[in-house]
Amino acid sequence: MNRPAARRSPSEADSGRRTAAQNGREERPGGDGSRDGSRAGRGRPERPERPQSPSERPDRSRSRRDRPERAGDAVGTRIEVEVGPPGHGGFCVARHEGRAVFVRHALPGERVVAVVTEGDAKDSFWRADAVEVLAASEDRVEPPCEYAGPGRCGGCDWQHVAYEAQLRLKGQVVEEQLRRLAKLDREVVVEEVGSPFGWRTRVQFAVDADGQLGFRKHRSHEVVPVEECAIASAGVDEVGALQRDWPGMETVEVIAATGSADRALVVTPHRGEQMPYVDADVKVSVLRGVSRNTHISGVQRIHGRPYVREVAEGRTWRVSGSGFWQVHPAAPDVLTEAVLDFLEPAAGEVALDLYCGVGLFAVPLAEAVGEDGAVLAVELDRQAIKDAAHNLGFEEDVEESAEFPWVDLVEGSVDEVLADDGYVPDQADVVVLDPPRAGAGREVCARIAALAPRAVAYVACDPAALARDVAYFADAGYELIDLRAFDLFPMTRHVECVALLEPVQR
Repeated sequence: MNRPAARRSPSEADSGRRTAAQNGREERPGGDGSRDGSRAGRGRPERPERPQSPSERPDRSRSRRDRPERAGDAVGTRIEVEVGPPGHGGFCVARHEGRAVFVRHALPGERVVAVVTEGDAKDSFWRADAVEVLAASEDRVEPPCEYAGPGRCGGCDWQHVAYEAQLRLKGQVVEEQLRRLAKLDREVVVEEVGSPFGWRTRVQFAVDADGQLGFRKHRSHEVVPVEECAIASAGVDEVGALQRDWPGMETVEVIAATGSADRALVVTPHRGEQMPYVDADVKVSVLRGVSRNTHISGVQRIHGRPYVREVAEGRTWRVSGSGFWQVHPAAPDVLTEAVLDFLEPAAGEVALDLYCGVGLFAVPLAEAVGEDGAVLAVELDRQAIKDAAHNLGFEEDVEESAEFPWVDLVEGSVDEVLADDGYVPDQADVVVLDPPRAGAGREVCARIAALAPRAVAYVACDPAALARDVAYFADAGYELIDLRAFDLFPMTRHVECVALLEPVQR
């Protein structure tokens, strides 16, 4: 593979800077959003990126709580409905007088009384909460968390559903998205990964007017104070953030690394407020976040390390501040194994890792292809690329990795790097594609297909985006060969998929 000196492409020089969000990288927190195509480890950011919440997988899209709350003249209306299939978004679909109603806290086949939470008489659909169950599904259970239910915490979507049924519902959602958007009929079995409780290693709490930590209601700014979280890991609990008041703070994020004792608190004051003295139950690093109500971005180290050490694949990984890392402790190993099983990268091959984050897939790809092969890893986020450089063995201001000199690590937007012949080889053998929640998009899919890889492993946190991109790959001559789905976000609507795409055999 050609390894050019670091530079900007002409389009970068002409258009200047843009933020990670403009490239759909809203869930790759950190970095100043530069489109500079420099190699990892070169230079310092002018200013770091504002951290993003990890609360919903990372939600790699604009959080609903950042959107204005919407009401309507139908809000409060009580309706009786027969509940239909699950929809993409943690609800089930019902119909009332010809109108679709997206009903939370219900199950397929149930008859419920629901209260409309959003909608006008003229709208084609309403949103509603089931408040009374007239005929219950056999899959209904009492929510194990006291904060789950209509009008309460919006973090979990399926606590009222038996766990085996949750897996079926998620599989049906993926199937429906593939059928609707990619025109494919495929059975999807969602695989269980560990316990459905106590798994979340990164939790961002909202803070109410009294300084109490909690979570926002579904599609609302209102905070529900909590004393515990059923899906938070023991490492999060041991920090003791919920046992303290946080007056004047906007959010408090607790990070409990997997495989090390590293713990961190990212505390974000409201504009004009000062950082509090942080007295935790265990040794923690403390970082100051930046309010979403300012134009400043980044996190500031108050004391301790500015990063945590995560252990996965038998290695230790550096992840800075609120940087993106899978929130389920088993996720890095599970996803890496699935990707490698699908791709079967071989010695001497050329591999691409697109949206590479901190290098989770780039490292095993580099190990597999060896010194006779080559790996191109691309990431837009400035801080993530610095972490990836560290994790891949790059030294500061050195363009070649001491551990994997056959790896090129490029900072830039994936679409622009793929369009630059100075970075991209004429042909690739295997590609890992792990885009943000919005997906890769038609142009990126077409550019990947133009490199004629024998296999593409697509890691998806959103089934709708996956299905759209599968359709774009089909237009470019690639077909879906296999798909695995993992329940890496139990009790919530989210599901992680790994898809294998290969050229259509004509």
